This record gives sequence, C-alpha cells and structure tokens, in this order.
Amino acid sequence: MNILVTGGAGFIGSHLVEHLIQKGHKVTVLDNLCTGKKENLAKVKNKIKFFKEDISKNKDLSKYFKNLDWVFHLAGLADIVPSIKNPKNYYDTNVNGTFRILEAARKAKVKKFIYAASSSCYGIPNFLPISENAEIKPMYPYALTKWLGEQLVMNWQKIYNLPAISLRLFNVYGPRSRSTGAYGAVFGVFLAQKLAKKPFTIVGNGKQTRDFTYVTDVVDAMIKAAKSKIMGEIFNIGSEREVSVNKIVNLLDGQKVFIPKRPGEPDKLLADVSKIKKKLLWKPKVSIEEGVKTLLKNIDFWKEAPVWTPNTIRQATSDWFKFLENKI
Repeated sequence: MNILVTGGAGFIGSHLVEHLIQKGHKVTVLDNLCTGKKENLAKVKNKIKFFKEDISKNKDLSKYFKNLDWVFHLAGLADIVPSIKNPKNYYDTNVNGTFRILEAARKAKVKKFIYAASSSCYGIPNFLPISENAEIKPMYPYALTKWLGEQLVMNWQKIYNLPAISLRLFNVYGPRSRSTGAYGAVFGVFLAQKLAKKPFTIVGNGKQTRDFTYVTDVVDAMIKAAKSKIMGEIFNIGSEREVSVNKIVNLLDGQKVFIPKRPGEPDKLLADVSKIKKKLLWKPKVSIEEGVKTLLKNIDFWKEAPVWTPNTIRQATSDWFKFLENKI
C-alpha cells in the first residue's frame, strides 16, 4: 500500500508509521514538527518519505496524494490551555487543516481515510460507559475543533462517498507520549517528575478515573479500520477499564502533592467499545499494569521534559480557571 500519515512524527503517528513500515508498506509522512519530533521516526527514517508541511497554511497539498491508497489523518493541535489562549490556531489546524486534507484525499480518490478524533467531544458525560451516541458537549476550543473536524470527515463521506472512518481516542499513553508544550498529558508530567525525584502533582483528590488506552492498541484499531470495508462510521477506542489517577501514582511509585481540581474536567471517563468490537473485531490487549511497566523501561525519553510543580502548573493553567470557572 501507498500510505500517507499526517502528524506522523508525533506520538501516535510515529508508532503507526513504524507498524506500517514493518508490514512492508510505502509511507509518506507530513508533519510541521510543532509537537512532533524527527527523532520519533529514527528507526524508520531511511524507509519513509518525510515532508515538513503545515496543513494550517492555505497551500496545495495534492502533490502528496498521488497514487495513495490510505490516508491516516493524525495531524492536529492538542491540549486545553493553549486552545483557550489561541483558539484561532486550533481552528486553522484542526478544522481548516482537516478540510484541506479531506479535499486532497477526495480528489485523489483514496481507498480509505482514517481520522483520529478525540473523546473530549463528550465533555462531562451523563452516563458511563460512553457510547458513540452520547451527547456531544465540547468544553473548550480544542474539543470543539476536533469534533468539527470529525463532522467534516463524516460529511465528506456522505456527500462525496469518501471511504472514511473516525476513531474517538480515549487517553492514549505509551512510549514517546508528548512531553513538551503547555501543561497537559498526565504520564508526561508524572514521568518527568519521577526522573527529577519530585512529587507527583495530583489534580483534586486523585480519585478521578480515565480510560487509559495503550498506543499499540490504538494503532491496531487504526489498521483494522483501514482494512475494513466499513465507511461512514464513528468508533470509540478505549481500554474497557476505568483507572484512577491515584492508581497510576501507585504503579509509578512516588510521593504525592495535591493541586486544585480544574473546571470542565469529568470525574470519570470510560468508553463503550462494544461497537468496534462487534463491527471491526478489535479489542484492547494491553493492561494498565503492562503499559506502565513499558513506560518505566523507556523513562529516559522524558529526561528533557519540563518538570512541573504546583506553582508552575498554577501559572500555566491560570487561563483555564479564568475562562472556564463558574461557566461549566
């Protein structure tokens, strides 16, 4: 297969690219290296075509889509705090950028288009586990723009028969998970703190739960979606297990310090993955215990990551509280 991966130098994208190369596919990667790193592709750098490209710019992308079979669209801006500070950047990349990728894919008549969507579209859920039919309640610009991108994908499938599938990812973690940028992903924060022998910063009481999904399970779901004849469907990707932040800290083994609970964050998250299990015969394989063991074996990746403290977190998330407190 000739395959294009946007955001292929990022955390999930680089794992996907490695898998595709291992299976003998020809892979082209587009990434502006805003959050992705070329080092993430070190194992396959001589086996791929890499182009530094920013999909938020109004440029013709058609040259990258010639004779393509599959497109995996993972390029996008993540994180809550910067989306509140700079919503235009998020709209330009996650919405307009997705539009440009979709148009290029449509004109190239690609055989499958896989969109990496976000479970953040559900906001604070009314019921658990969360099915794909749950109410959509984006709480901040990042969540909204990822959902708007998904709406574009589904509309292009319906109107133009683009063979597309959207995968709503729940709390993906694993080696090479993002460690730079604004305060965000829990594992990147905790692993840097562990290396620095600093206490883990627990939001609220730490009893809040998330559906932590290991990156290789996500890659497996993406491949199954691409190979399937199904199109026009949205699937949740989760682990089928609620895990508390306190449980993560216990697995990582360290001291705790507590910081204020943040507005707009759910107390509990758990994906209903019955739809993808039935339609794509996919199921999660990696337990949280196995996943954390692998992270600890690869902990040196986070040596240069920022080491967050209660004070620096308070400064970094001040806009979060300013704009969302008492408004959710």
